[in-house]
Amino acid sequence: MTTNDNKLKLIAQKAKQDPKSKFPLLMELIDQEGLVKSYKKLNKDSASGADGITVRQYGTNLEDKIKELYSKITKKTYKPQPVKRVYIPKKGKDAFRPLGLPSVEDKVVQMKLKEILEAIYEQDFLYCSYGFRPDKSCHMVIKELHDAVMHEPVNYIVEVDVKQFFGHVNHKWLYEMLKLRISDPRFLGLIWKILKAGELENSKITISEEGTPQGGIISPILANVYLHYVLDLWFEKSFKPRARGYVQLIRYCDDFVVVCESEHDANDFLTQLKNRFAKFNLEVSPEKTQILKFGRAAWKRSKQTGEKVKTFDFLGFTHYCTKSRKGWFIMAHKTAKDGLASKLKDFNGWLIDNRNMLPLDVLWKHARIKLMGHFNYFGINGNMRSLQ
Repeated sequence: MTTNDNKLKLIAQKAKQDPKSKFPLLMELIDQEGLVKSYKKLNKDSASGADGITVRQYGTNLEDKIKELYSKITKKTYKPQPVKRVYIPKKGKDAFRPLGLPSVEDKVVQMKLKEILEAIYEQDFLYCSYGFRPDKSCHMVIKELHDAVMHEPVNYIVEVDVKQFFGHVNHKWLYEMLKLRISDPRFLGLIWKILKAGELENSKITISEEGTPQGGIISPILANVYLHYVLDLWFEKSFKPRARGYVQLIRYCDDFVVVCESEHDANDFLTQLKNRFAKFNLEVSPEKTQILKFGRAAWKRSKQTGEKVKTFDFLGFTHYCTKSRKGWFIMAHKTAKDGLASKLKDFNGWLIDNRNMLPLDVLWKHARIKLMGHFNYFGINGNMRSLQ
């Protein structure tokens, strides 16, 4: 373990012991050895950024490049390059979504910044937050949701979609949030430079007052910091204590649901959330946000009235109410139709694109890896039929 590794552990300990402490000398944690480690964590097959240099190409004469990068950082001459914007097909749709490709040098810097930010904010983030965090997973979110519906008095689900969240993170608000824990102006300045690097599309650079770097390694943790203050703390300290019944927030980055005992709390949460979001430049998508009756009571009522209990999609699964073999209520989960259709379309497209380019044994080896990834994600209890 290096000296900086020990320093990170001490920072994490202090952050946990004193939630109000601020950290003044974080730039001291950035050294050449740490930057080399950051490079080695990068995906070697990822696409190049605006400068056209791939991760493997950057690895040639790595020590010299890292030495030069470190020199620029210490002399305050390091300037992040604009993120190259490309468009990729949306899953299951005849449309495209933007994707950002940072340069390799910027990825190295962001990887190191992410490591430092995690040491601090992993002590702050609440139990309701799961997305893009060490030792957290989508399966843990599904289990948390399942346990709440099965063992708590849940009668309503508030399913929320945040309209273009990553593109609407307000830079000034984010900066103020970071200052609550960080007092190193150079470290904050480095993050500010990354936020203001802009995007390169058709030889034109666009700089915005909002949004985290598309495709940036640092984006998920900055998003979690933003929603920690905007949503999680507000829910736990303001909304939850005033609720009439049981309520719980379950969040995977910008995808989240709230489970409620009472209809009043469900409606009240959504009303208050819209006002809260408006203050921080965020907006709920009305077309994709809904309150639905869900859970044991709704299922029992449906047996009497014949009215079906609505389903909802969350993290690639469709969640629904049904009965066990013994006739008891259970909450079940299956692969969402849109997700399954897009996966099949993507997989078939990949086979067609590569069938004449790769030897058969190599083709099937890669196909097996892709299929195993699908099975590992969707292979949860009760979802066998969707995998057949």
